[in-house]
Amino acid sequence: MASDETRDGVALTNLDQPLFDGAGATKRDLVDYLDAVADRILPALRDRALSVVRVRPGQEPFMQKNLPKYAPDWVRSVSVWAEASRRRVTYALCDDRRTLLWFANQRAVEYHPALFVGDRPTHMVLDLDPPEGSDAFPLAVRGAYLVRQALEDAGLAGAVKTSGAKGVHVFVPVAAGTAVEDLAAATRAVGARAERLDPELATTAFIREDRAGKVFIDSTRAGGATVVAAYSPRIRPGVPVSFPVAWSRLDQVTPADFTIRTAPGLLKGEDPWADAMPEPQRLPADLVEEGHTIPVARVQAMHEGKRRARARRGE
Repeated sequence: MASDETRDGVALTNLDQPLFDGAGATKRDLVDYLDAVADRILPALRDRALSVVRVRPGQEPFMQKNLPKYAPDWVRSVSVWAEASRRRVTYALCDDRRTLLWFANQRAVEYHPALFVGDRPTHMVLDLDPPEGSDAFPLAVRGAYLVRQALEDAGLAGAVKTSGAKGVHVFVPVAAGTAVEDLAAATRAVGARAERLDPELATTAFIREDRAGKVFIDSTRAGGATVVAAYSPRIRPGVPVSFPVAWSRLDQVTPADFTIRTAPGLLKGEDPWADAMPEPQRLPADLVEEGHTIPVARVQAMHEGKRRARARRGE
């Protein structure tokens, strides 16, 4: 296939094709955006096992974890044992502009890095997922403020960004040597404390039908989960991006403010995600201890789902 253009040795093809239905953008727009923000998004991806969401013409988007065999030999990779599927997965490492451009040419729109560098967890993450509705994002913002208060009460600080969809992500960098089990426990404790601040607004209920129209504080990201990177586009109408926002401005923005067309101009040569990120912090012992008393949400939900299924069958 003839290339439309070559950048950094990467042949770029079919640049004027629509990116996806409803995008209002072309593949060229995606490539140009990622190239423009490469210096900002690459630090969020570097040295982290990467999953991407790709979209091919006429097909549904799909998540790609394994690096394809046809990938250039200069794309670095890492082999990780996946406990859920009981197999090793070879993930890409997107460490440089050339690799980012290659992914863009593969129509990789979304970038979901691991929360680990090597075997070291680097961040506590809380994902604020609002209920459906036109006022969804303002509810997520209110939920994020609860999380910020819970963190401050524990002596911790975090940075916040839009998810690029309808939610909000809060990231708290943690000190080297933090055990994964303690990080997961502390994340559960922060979620529980935030919920207690306003149980009419927020819930940690993992089963969707139990959320009663409240903002879900998802505290299950520790471990093997991924979270969409700061500055990553999303497969949504208009191609919004996950974008850092100052806490003081979070209630003054909407996800639609940040798209592949508008985001580069808003950066003005700065990296607000790096600038907003606190130094790595040690987790308070009482927070970890409290979290270890809270059941793991996914496991609890699995058992509860089985119990409800038996009840429906009349067993």
